[in-house]
Amino acid sequence: MWRRIFKFSGLLVVIVFLIITLAFTSHESRNIICRNIEVDFRADDIIKINNSEILKLVKSADDSIVGKTLGKINAEFIEQEVEKHKAVLKAEVYKVLVKDSTSYKGILTVKVKHRKPVVRIVSENGNYYLDKFGGRIPVSNQYTANVLAATGNISEKFAVEELLPFILYLKEDEFWEAQIEQIHLENNGDVLLIPLVGDQIIELGKLENYETKLRNMRAFYNQVLAANNCWDKYKSVSLKYSNQIVAKKR
Repeated sequence: MWRRIFKFSGLLVVIVFLIITLAFTSHESRNIICRNIEVDFRADDIIKINNSEILKLVKSADDSIVGKTLGKINAEFIEQEVEKHKAVLKAEVYKVLVKDSTSYKGILTVKVKHRKPVVRIVSENGNYYLDKFGGRIPVSNQYTANVLAATGNISEKFAVEELLPFILYLKEDEFWEAQIEQIHLENNGDVLLIPLVGDQIIELGKLENYETKLRNMRAFYNQVLAANNCWDKYKSVSLKYSNQIVAKKR
């Protein structure tokens, strides 16, 4: 019994010591001078803004970070300012202590998560990318993204509310993600799909019941085009009509 009491008392002493030490370290770190700003993001992000652009956003929030004590740096405000950039999904700012020979120095680390585009809208109403959340990402000479293109008379409302769910559906299907390289919206609201394999245009019609339409088109691919090796025989395939496929020869 006494052994358990002594063991518990020893553990309690260690915990109290750690709490006091961490509190002291936290208090002392507030007075450490920030000597540098470091930017961190994944190199394989599809689109990304460069270090200098991120630093510009950081300095727009606080232009005197280097030379200021860590305790006086408002990390939350800096995060908010960086996240105002349309290509940024989330920003996290950390204050880091680094041992420097005989003393400590402070480093402000800015970690950025970029938005991931799923489609590029090229329309008279705008030229931009959309991510899966409907976030609009501006086109920039700093980056390019090899994603599905959508052209035609596309309003931003249609792009987000109707076109985007359809595109996400395509992306969830390995076959359709690889097969469709462009979507075109005609003035009457009909949607055309331009495939990567085969020269025929797929006339989807309105964006309704597209799951059934694509299932029928997949069957047409397997039972007609692939089975007879006639990928270039038809100039268009219409899925407009309920449970029907109308193929026009060249």
